[in-house]
Amino acid sequence: MAPMARAATTSDVFNAISEPQRRDILVLLRAGERPVTELARELGMTQPGASKHLRVLREVGLVRDRKKGKQRLYGLDARGLRPVHEWAGGFERFWNESFGRLDAYVQDLKQAKQQEE
Repeated sequence: MAPMARAATTSDVFNAISEPQRRDILVLLRAGERPVTELARELGMTQPGASKHLRVLREVGLVRDRKKGKQRLYGLDARGLRPVHEWAGGFERFWNESFGRLDAYVQDLKQAKQQEE
């Protein structure tokens, strides 16, 4: 039986951001556009390595690039994170209910302590 082919990282935003260095690049780009050389230097990676990550991020729609003179500047395109936001947002009710239960528990503890005093 042939091994199952691994899904191309570039086909899916979730796979693309599963790589920690790519998430680091996105964090740096939140502050504004940067050339690949600056990103590579800040992250302690080679310029070809940073370029490879940027290509993946661009292909899934998380990064855009533009030429400025001889440089190519990369910038964040957060619209590409919409599927991640929508997926994570599905857990918001769970988190709110959990925090609500925790708050009720803390209030019960406070009341019990006050009654002991």
